[in-house]
Amino acid sequence: MQNRSLASNLGIYSYVAGAIWVVSDSICRAAKRALAPKLDMKATRRKRPAPFYGAFVLTFLSGSAFLGVPPQLTLQSPGQQPSATVESVTTTDLYHNPCDTMMDTMKGMSVMGESMEAMTNHMCITPARPELSGDKDHAKAVVDQVRTAIEKYKDYKKAIADGYIQANPTVDQPQFHFTNDANAKYADTVFDPTRPTSLLYYHTAQKRFVLEGVMFTTRPSASEDELNRRIPLSVARWHKHTNFCGAPAEKVKEYFGEHPKFGMFGSIHTRSACVAEGGTFLPEVFTWMIHVFPYESDFTNQFSTNDDISHVH
Repeated sequence: MQNRSLASNLGIYSYVAGAIWVVSDSICRAAKRALAPKLDMKATRRKRPAPFYGAFVLTFLSGSAFLGVPPQLTLQSPGQQPSATVESVTTTDLYHNPCDTMMDTMKGMSVMGESMEAMTNHMCITPARPELSGDKDHAKAVVDQVRTAIEKYKDYKKAIADGYIQANPTVDQPQFHFTNDANAKYADTVFDPTRPTSLLYYHTAQKRFVLEGVMFTTRPSASEDELNRRIPLSVARWHKHTNFCGAPAEKVKEYFGEHPKFGMFGSIHTRSACVAEGGTFLPEVFTWMIHVFPYESDFTNQFSTNDDISHVH
């Protein structure tokens, strides 16, 4: 029993660690699409091709999966202790921050993308706040700082030299995260637009790493007001991943397929249902996070929640 439990826990942690780097992909339908010809990804605003399904499986079951994830993006982070009584994170998170109900207010794949929409029961997204004077100027200033700060990282080798490490380098993905552990730690308490936690790259037939944007993070206990001070919530949506049911060792295959039962895309999203299946329930995983795409010409798309399309023209 001890070995079986260990295998199950390793599978859960490997899945969680790898999954964060591929949540931008349309893996909810990847099994169906894996047999279709893969399209070339060009630097235009169009839908990304679905990744090869086997590569996704490898991402979170290989040992390299959780080695590529910094401590700040794992299961615990210092700060206020969460409530232990939450059954399903839907309208509030563990720290009593309000969560928007994506299906009600963010309908349409043109807004969210298929992969975000597929995680409806596994996400907490900040509600939109009324716009206040100065909000857009604040957000635009952040974008300008980001654009200037990351210009040199169009050469990914300079990103590596500055401490950004590619997650899961052996796995082909439509979007690659290069993460800086020191920046992730710093972001738990300080927001610096010039020090993003991760750089986001995608690849085309002509170039392997094309810089697309950044990801900012902060500790999961950060309040809605703090997130608003970093990037106004009238302009952008922060999100974090919730209601994760880790599969027992004998059911790990049910992370996958067109209708998965476990994981971030699984049909199980409550503690009671997870326990009934012999799973391990994690009400919240990772940190608050947000993507910024400074090369988008349309201001609204610079904070897009749709990662299924490229954001460089």
